[in-house]
Amino acid sequence: MTLFSSPALTAAGLRKAFGPLVVLDDIDLEVPAGTVFSLLGPNGAGKTTTVQILSTLIPADAGQVYVAGHDLRREPDLIRAAIGVTGQFSAVDNLLTGQENLILMADLHHLDRRVGRRRAAELLDQFDLVDAAKKTVATYSGGMRRRLDLAMTLVGDPGIIFLDEPTTGLDPRSRRSMWQIIRDLVAGGVTIFLTTQHLEEADKVADRIAVLDQGKLVAEGTADQLKALIPGAHVRLQFADASGLESAARTLGAVSRHDDGLVLQVPNDGSVRSLKALLDRLADDSIEVDGLSVHTPDLDDVFLAVTGHSRNEEVRIG
Repeated sequence: MTLFSSPALTAAGLRKAFGPLVVLDDIDLEVPAGTVFSLLGPNGAGKTTTVQILSTLIPADAGQVYVAGHDLRREPDLIRAAIGVTGQFSAVDNLLTGQENLILMADLHHLDRRVGRRRAAELLDQFDLVDAAKKTVATYSGGMRRRLDLAMTLVGDPGIIFLDEPTTGLDPRSRRSMWQIIRDLVAGGVTIFLTTQHLEEADKVADRIAVLDQGKLVAEGTADQLKALIPGAHVRLQFADASGLESAARTLGAVSRHDDGLVLQVPNDGSVRSLKALLDRLADDSIEVDGLSVHTPDLDDVFLAVTGHSRNEEVRIG
């Protein structure tokens, strides 16, 4: 695996149209090496088109792109040698065994026969497929197929991997298994460019997230930074009796109160500093809190706010 100096990928002014339909409109991206960068967006937002361009599968209409330090227009072959791509649908041969699929990929990479078989054995072990190595892929579960698909991508030891919705259709257990594989790859120095519609997935594994909508980037940052853009963060304070509730309401001023439940809802970003300040104000007036919970916007709230529709709503660009 080749390690790249930061950034591993940059794009400036990226544009793509299919006839009158503008799919990507002046997109700028920067992905530091050894990180997970997640591109979110509703159906039809341009995520797959972005991956296809960055991985040299289709040309851009305009823009400057560097992947692994190589110019996309002038050095596509060098980029292909440095990257791996796992698409939305498994690119495995159902009639071959898992081991045979990996050996076939090793042959396509022109690895020495002994080296190729050793690499296949390593990947079968890494992806927990040893027991199924000599079974045909037609007998594999969805999670096993996706693990094999990613293992095939790794045969060439790429430094950058494009994962286009890798957990679509997987059950929760298989999805969590894939997340751990992604974390392990990044810990080993690999850069991951991930597209997904599972917002929890981006929240769990991505170092940085960008939201694509109707061909434009509408938000970018860490998960916490994106959540901080959305108002509504608050602390829920539970009190043992009405007198405690009343005293706290006087001390804190502008709060939302629910007398029947003995609850105050106080605007608060949930940071350690702001929580300490809140509790200190209550302690100064000798007010005891029976329970406390922090409520902050999640990525679903961010997605709805910046795109104007839910993550499951299909969007047609144009």
